[in-house]
Amino acid sequence: MAARTKTTKDRPSYRCTECGWQTAKWLGRCPECQAWGTVEEYGAPAVRTTTPGRVTNSALPIGQVDGRRATARSTGVPELDRVLGGGLVPGAVVLLAGEPGVGKSTLLLDVAAKSASDEHPTLYVTGEESASQVRLRADRIGALDDHLYLAAETDLAAVLGHLDAVKPSLLILDSVQTVASPEIDGAPGGMAQVREVAGALIRASKDRGMSTLLVGHVTKDGAIAGPRLLEHLVDVVLHFEGDRHARLRLVRGVKNRYGATDEVGCFELHDEGITGLADPSGLFLTRRDEPVPGTCLTVTLEGRRPLVAEVQALTVDSQIPSPRRTTSGLETSRVSMMLAVLEQRGRISALGKRDIYSATVGGVKLSEPAADLAVALALASAASDTPLPKNLVAIGEVGLAGEVRRVTGVQRRLAEAHRLGFTHALVPGDPGKVPAGMKVLEVADIGDALRVLPRSRRREAPRDEEDRR
Repeated sequence: MAARTKTTKDRPSYRCTECGWQTAKWLGRCPECQAWGTVEEYGAPAVRTTTPGRVTNSALPIGQVDGRRATARSTGVPELDRVLGGGLVPGAVVLLAGEPGVGKSTLLLDVAAKSASDEHPTLYVTGEESASQVRLRADRIGALDDHLYLAAETDLAAVLGHLDAVKPSLLILDSVQTVASPEIDGAPGGMAQVREVAGALIRASKDRGMSTLLVGHVTKDGAIAGPRLLEHLVDVVLHFEGDRHARLRLVRGVKNRYGATDEVGCFELHDEGITGLADPSGLFLTRRDEPVPGTCLTVTLEGRRPLVAEVQALTVDSQIPSPRRTTSGLETSRVSMMLAVLEQRGRISALGKRDIYSATVGGVKLSEPAADLAVALALASAASDTPLPKNLVAIGEVGLAGEVRRVTGVQRRLAEAHRLGFTHALVPGDPGKVPAGMKVLEVADIGDALRVLPRSRRREAPRDEEDRR
């Protein structure tokens, strides 16, 4: 069948009021009579307006609206409930995004089994694996329940048919990029398909009062793949983060209409599945009988949760003209900044000629400025081959002038360090209330902080020839 061609009434048309010359697009000057401002549109289509329709639900005073229907229901996973603000709200649509292999499917299969019950059945729809493959994972992690229903579908109409048959209280779709609608042109995962699939499931969730968990892919930059409109349509956006070579996994709230967006859930991924960590600080520490040069402890805030983490540094003589700078879990730019501050303000001139390696323990990523002081002390300790005192934590942001600036949540950080048995701390000025039995040293600049290195064992890094003279 030949494609329908647009008529002249469908296309916009423009005509010169002086000579009558016609064109399909507007021009400021008529090329026929050379007159300016005479090209005007004519024969424009009539403007369509929407007429008032039948009201489905009458408007009520806000005080008469029943809020019990929006009460959150626990997922059975306390760490996920923390991020969601108490649990899943009926009718809420949650988007969980993360890199391939980070553990999204394992976490959601565990949630599906723990939240399923006689009154609240759960439907798990997989579009990337077969039903038998998901069953094998469920056997491995112990996620089996009689009220958990499993379906392998990639057609939107079939997914909606399963909703009519099962009538679940929770729908989990893994993933939204694999499902397509036959009424929309384009391959699965395209902008039009993702928008249509997400829109249909959102409407079904609101109409049925059903909670929905959608799995989304991410790009190379870590952003959610697909149109940004998808993030605006859903109620909650969660990012699943973690190094696939480490055990730690973090679920971070980016958008939440029902709770705070600064909460973080901590999980540990292992062979038997994934478990929540109510106290994850032990993953980021290395317990030793004697202190080791090049290590320093700090307290970082993941959302509102304080975590004690360890920074390690190693400096060796370089064998190449351009020394290596390797980081893991730390921002390379901030490590380079600390090296410059130590060389200029701390008078440690040998750092620029040595290979420097810096990392964190347990796969945690330290990106906030509050870890600057710990990074600087770890580098200085490695350069002088002098260990820092035992049971010491360092908290503070270091500026280019060498000053140590205040950071947020110092009291919460100190309380967490004291709970784990640390007795000494380096902090900026005016830290507030200090836990009883903890010795806190206020430092104004990097020079004050470097004085904690024991002078008796301190071996200064060599300076250049002019400094020796």
